[in-house]
Amino acid sequence: MSQATSDGPIIKVCGVTTPEDAAMAVEAGATAIGFNFWPRSPRYVQPQAWMKETPALKVGIFVGEAPERVMEIVALAGLDVAQIYGSDAPPMRVWRAIKPGAEMLPAEGYVMDVSEGTGQTFDWSLAAGAGDRIVLAGGLDGSNVREAIRVARPWGVDACSRLESSPGKKDAARVQAFVAAAREEFIHG
Repeated sequence: MSQATSDGPIIKVCGVTTPEDAAMAVEAGATAIGFNFWPRSPRYVQPQAWMKETPALKVGIFVGEAPERVMEIVALAGLDVAQIYGSDAPPMRVWRAIKPGAEMLPAEGYVMDVSEGTGQTFDWSLAAGAGDRIVLAGGLDGSNVREAIRVARPWGVDACSRLESSPGKKDAARVQAFVAAAREEFIHG
């Protein structure tokens, strides 16, 4: 696992399926890369050795997975964080996926989203004041991430479908625009 920390703002590019897209997102300045291990997702990937080499916070997305299986995948892919949809948490760094207003079970952070990968936005003011470890997700891209950060003041932002040319294939220009806008707003906003 990497020595990636969670000290600064999280700028996460999620749904990465290839080493080329991971490298491109890191080169653009992403601080976290998300790998989707839910078999029903169009961005599903098997744990692979190249994931361990990604020089960013490596986040695995798990939906209703048993903690034992999560830990197997964590070891195979060299993950730093398990982002879980469900209540069973493995014994490691966990970010829980939540909807606005949901109960916040113990976790290092919370990915607030209503879209579940569909790119749907929500009223970002619902995230404001929800806690200091909120990663805002759902429908974010270079055109709206600044406003989302201004409204919600999150710990981080997470984008996936709006950064793609097709499901699972990232578009370099879209990734660069998202990361640059998020970084600018976090630093100067």
